[in-house]
Amino acid sequence: MVTDPISDLIIRLKNASNAGKASVLVTGSKFTENVAHALKKSGYISKVEKRKGAPLSEGLELGLVYFDKEPRIHDVERISKPSRRIYLKAADIRTFRSGFGNSFLSTPRGVLVDAEARKLKVGGELLFRVW
Repeated sequence: MVTDPISDLIIRLKNASNAGKASVLVTGSKFTENVAHALKKSGYISKVEKRKGAPLSEGLELGLVYFDKEPRIHDVERISKPSRRIYLKAADIRTFRSGFGNSFLSTPRGVLVDAEARKLKVGGELLFRVW
């Protein structure tokens, strides 16, 4: 049983991209699907598909993105954990790695990338960072 589905999602993406896989299967829920769509919108993954079937092959299938055989996801960092939640106001959201990385926030408007949350002037829980 997975106690932190977001950590599981981002670590599976990182490991699959480092292994050179074309896609990865992750456990599916509404929240992980929203996070996956935010990752797709920012260009880290290419597809999000729900899979139904046998219990071991059920979930979300995520396609990975590569540039010149180099994975788009180099590393990930989980910020807000179940043991310690980190919340930011809209004014406190800063760029990450000079704009070469992205922070993902859970806001009242859904899961957003840092630039989009600043544009909409909405804060929330800082979930993780990808670069």
